[in-house]
Amino acid sequence: MSLPLLDPNSEVKQIISFLKGLFAAQHKNTAVIAVSGGIDSALSLALLTKALGVQKVIPVLLPHGGQSMADAETLITHLGIPESQVVRTNIKPMVDSVIENLSVPMETVRRGNIQARMRMMVMYDLAKSHQGLVCGTENKSEHYLGYFTRYGDAASDIEPICHLYKTQVRQLVAYLHLPDVLLTKAPSAGLWAGQTDESEMGFSYDQADQVLYQLINLQRPADEIETSDLEAGLVKKVVARVKQMQFKLEVPYILTGVSDAKS
Repeated sequence: MSLPLLDPNSEVKQIISFLKGLFAAQHKNTAVIAVSGGIDSALSLALLTKALGVQKVIPVLLPHGGQSMADAETLITHLGIPESQVVRTNIKPMVDSVIENLSVPMETVRRGNIQARMRMMVMYDLAKSHQGLVCGTENKSEHYLGYFTRYGDAASDIEPICHLYKTQVRQLVAYLHLPDVLLTKAPSAGLWAGQTDESEMGFSYDQADQVLYQLINLQRPADEIETSDLEAGLVKKVVARVKQMQFKLEVPYILTGVSDAKS
């Protein structure tokens, strides 16, 4: 079962209205956003510029070592954001210092998490210095699949596209005529060489979204999810990952039900 197509014009207007209203309510007029060159940060950045104007958006490029930022640079130029507003910070020296001090072994996930959390620290310091809000770039697929680093790339003040599945993000990127490379490159968090989201999870976002829509939106039990376009084993794999990563959506665990009444 495929996701229903969005009305892209209506969806873009709704997100822009949401962004304008939130920044006004918080008495903020500046957004700080990490731009990786991927499709999610591209859409989020484009929507911010439409809501606030290019002068009020600060794109932040946070490469690790020699990591290419060419696609991010292309997008920034495409959107007409002045070069003077772009912040570039290579996080490798900071990451290397943490890894050395913590004696982190050559284990890619731990090192990748340190990268994500270092980017978070840079973003929040920049937001503080500019009296702005940190704009996140998480989509709904990544959210329920737990494909994020807690207190890293998931840390934000505002999430403009977290209600959109990955396939819907692609639809809006095409509607807004953003650079074609965003629709053709493999999704990647860029945490180590050759890493891609889909190879790491073992299924594509197109496949996952068919399952997630039925599981989350339609509230269907796992054994009632339609599998006409998918292998049953793949459906089970997606559902299993959602269950495995559920804890990320619940932490921190808080003790509840304790009476505060004085004895």
